[in-house]
Amino acid sequence: SRSLVALYSARRDPIMSGKMRMQGMMGGGLPGLLKEGYQHFSGLEEAILKNVAACKDLADITRTSLGPNGMNKLVINHLEKLFVTSDAATITTELEVAHPAAKMVTMAAKMQESEVGDGTNFVVTLAGELLHQAQELLRMGVHPSEIVSGYNTATKKAMELMEASVCRSVEDVRSVDQLIVPLKAVLAAKLWGHEDLLAPLVAEACVSTMPPSRPSINVDNVRVAKLVGATIGDSQVVKGVVVLRDAHGAVKHVENAKIAVYGGAVEASETETKAAGVLSDADELMNYTKGEEKLMEDTIRGIADAGINVIVSGGAISEIAQHYIDKFNMFSIKVLSKFELRRLCRSIGATACARLGPPMPEEIGTAASVSVQELSSRRVTVFKQVDDGETGGISTIVLRGSTMNILDDIERAIDDGVNTVKVLCRDARLLPGAAAVEMEMALRLREFGDASPGMAQYAINAYATAFEVFARTLSENAGQSATDTISALYAAHAAGRKSAGVDIEDTEGGLLDAEEAGVFDTFAVKKEALRLAADAALTVLRVDQIIMSKQAGGPKPREPGAPDA
Repeated sequence: SRSLVALYSARRDPIMSGKMRMQGMMGGGLPGLLKEGYQHFSGLEEAILKNVAACKDLADITRTSLGPNGMNKLVINHLEKLFVTSDAATITTELEVAHPAAKMVTMAAKMQESEVGDGTNFVVTLAGELLHQAQELLRMGVHPSEIVSGYNTATKKAMELMEASVCRSVEDVRSVDQLIVPLKAVLAAKLWGHEDLLAPLVAEACVSTMPPSRPSINVDNVRVAKLVGATIGDSQVVKGVVVLRDAHGAVKHVENAKIAVYGGAVEASETETKAAGVLSDADELMNYTKGEEKLMEDTIRGIADAGINVIVSGGAISEIAQHYIDKFNMFSIKVLSKFELRRLCRSIGATACARLGPPMPEEIGTAASVSVQELSSRRVTVFKQVDDGETGGISTIVLRGSTMNILDDIERAIDDGVNTVKVLCRDARLLPGAAAVEMEMALRLREFGDASPGMAQYAINAYATAFEVFARTLSENAGQSATDTISALYAAHAAGRKSAGVDIEDTEGGLLDAEEAGVFDTFAVKKEALRLAADAALTVLRVDQIIMSKQAGGPKPREPGAPDA
């Protein structure tokens, strides 16, 4: 028949065979272009508005955590670890956002955290509000390219307005008293009521680590040690690296320390095979361990002859090893956490050795002193670093609190404070806080938008309206009427009061002068946050199609408690 002839001809002609296969695979549109299992969304309703809605939902989660009265979020991650925090960086990281558009906002927040260490909630909140305002314009029929053009113009103008809103600067970043002023606002946003206790600790720790050659700090040089018990008021700053363990041996203090760090246990090595020994008399019992003791004594003597007077073990220290360590008058301590051991090695300039024996000269760490101190009825070991005049010293803030969750939240707030000091060393300019600078920018941008020609004025006015979200959120979180507060702020800024902000302690929705009240925001943090939020919003608005290929891998794991198939 004709079909058999065509099949025979196709087998003999590879070109004809390929054409027949292509005709079977090809179809109309995307089904013939992409692999089976892809997902495709396009158009205003399916792509753009859904992207905007996802980003707005993410912003709604973090927005209520903004400011001193911000609410905490209880997040349980995939490892069932519990987080109770108002820190937007932690929330967005642990939520494991899956939507591709919302992921871009999350990445902008992570970039803000890595660049300046603070202002992540500003990024997520502003990006979400910019997209929400753009959503209204899209429904009105404004094309996305016109919104993007207007937003670009408004961003440039907002940068200029922010530059003009600078009210003061930190004249001497080595002054603890001057650093306390901007730090209070940073810490109050996370731990309102404790900023007067924590700001002096952060300022003291940062100033003590600044090298004399230039005003700068290394964030790794300010450590945090958490001790459960007592209250936040019992926290203190200790010069040096604090290890929350007592010394293992009898020696409790060493000056001019030469430190050997071992990643494993300090004990005699064991054979891989198991064997049984038979002892026939008392002499064999007495001599049974003498070979092992002689080997351990030679090992510890070799370490001591290399100039080592401090031994740090990443595992156990056997009794016989500790006996000879005390005999040679050396300090010994166990650090069982591998992460803490690496941090200690980085601080003292040591390299963790895998074998027990005398370390090489380049593997030896140094410290000015290693001593055991008692902090709030608990013994800790303090490694005081040698100040070489270039890298600065190391300080540790010893935190006290009732639970580990509280201490974790305090540590996150302190990290924000330390990063703020790092930013102030580069750019010491300050802006009025309490949403004052945002309302000033909203008013001036609206005036600029009204004077702009064409369709761009709608986007610029929407951009200006987005800045109201900060005053509205601070007012709502304080239990005030947001509408009355925003109206009063617009009137105050129109009258020339550039520092007028939200007074969260006034239940009637009154205003305060942020500059007189000492509420300041760091200029560099706000500028970077504004840039990243605008970039994230513009990136989402430029997307008109979403094409997702089929995910790789086998079937997903069964949910806990699911019935058997």
